[in-house]
Amino acid sequence: MFDVVIIGLGPAGSTLARLLGGKKVLCLDKKTFQPGGFEKPCGGLLAPDAQKTLARFDLNLPKSVLVDPQLFAVRTLDLSTGLCRHYQRFYMNMDRTAFDRWMVSLIPPEAEVIHGALVVQLERRPDGCFNITYQAKGQTHTVSAKRIVGADGADSCVRRVFFPSHHIRSYTAVQQWFKETHKSPFYSCIFDPAQTDCYSWSVSKDGYFIFGGAYPSLHCRQRFENQKQALKKYGFCFAEPVKTQACRVLRPASWQEFCLGKDGVFLIGEAAGFISPSSLEGISSAMISALRLARALGQNPGPQEHRRYARGVLALRLKLWAKLFKCPFMYQPFLRKWVMKSGLQSISIIH
Repeated sequence: MFDVVIIGLGPAGSTLARLLGGKKVLCLDKKTFQPGGFEKPCGGLLAPDAQKTLARFDLNLPKSVLVDPQLFAVRTLDLSTGLCRHYQRFYMNMDRTAFDRWMVSLIPPEAEVIHGALVVQLERRPDGCFNITYQAKGQTHTVSAKRIVGADGADSCVRRVFFPSHHIRSYTAVQQWFKETHKSPFYSCIFDPAQTDCYSWSVSKDGYFIFGGAYPSLHCRQRFENQKQALKKYGFCFAEPVKTQACRVLRPASWQEFCLGKDGVFLIGEAAGFISPSSLEGISSAMISALRLARALGQNPGPQEHRRYARGVLALRLKLWAKLFKCPFMYQPFLRKWVMKSGLQSISIIH
C-alpha cells in the first residue's frame, strides 16, 4: 500500500515526488527517455516565470539542458495582415527532453520510479483506497494506494476516469524537426486565423529548425501543412522532416475548467488545466501546483487535504484566469493588428 501514486513525471510529477519526503511514493511514467520514445511537442523555451520558479526552489539549470543558440527576440508574424514585429524576450533555449530527464534525476531514491509504465486501469476500492494496474516491460502489475495524483498532462487518464464529464478546451499540437538551413537562427510566433485561433511557433535549436503549432483537432495535420506552405513566402525553409510529434494540449477558457480533484484523487500541472491560456506556458504552473499539493499532503490526512490544496493554488488559478483578459489583444485580429501597428514595446532590427 503506497501513500501516494503519481502518474506522469513531467515537471509537475517530478517536483511532487521530490517534495513528498516521509511518504511511501510510487511514480509511474510512460516515457522511457530512449530514442524513439514519447517526446512532448514543445518549443523548449524556458519562460521567465519558469526561471523564477526554479530560482525559488534554489535549483540551478545544468549546462547539459541548454542548447545553441540563445535567442533574445521573437519575430512575430500575423499572416492575416502581413504585419511583422520583433519583441525582446528573455527565454532560455533548452532541450525539453533533457530538462524532463534532469527533473526526474532530482527525485530522491526513497521514491520508487518506474519508466515505460502504461496505466491500463484505475479503480476505487470499497475502503476508499485505489487499485492501479499498469503494464511495464511486457508484464502487468497492480498496486494499491491511499491517494492518486494525476500529473499526466492534457490527456490525463486520471481526469478521464474519475471526472469523465469535466471539459477543458483543448487543441492538438503538431511539431516537426528539420535540419537548419536558414542563414540566421531565429525564434518566431505566428498568428494565422485561417488555420487556428491559437498560435504557432518556430525556433532554431542545435542545428535543427523546429516548427509547430496548436490547432483545432479537426483536420489539424492539414492545417499544419497549410501553414507551412504559407510561411515559405516569409523566408521559412522546410526540408524533409527529421521527426514529427503530436499530442493534445489544453487551453482553459474559464475559471470552471480548472479541475483539482476530490476524494483522494488530485490533479496537478496541465492535468488540472494549469497552463497559460495566452502563451501555453505550463512549466511554472506545474511546479507551483506540485509544491502546493506537497504542502497540503504533508499535514494531517483526510478530507481537509483537498481544502488545503484548493486554498494553496487559489493565487495560481487567479493568475491564469487573469491571462484570459490578455488573450483578446493577442488573438482578436482587429486588436492584434492595432497592437502590432502601434509598435508598442517592439524593437527595430539593425541590418
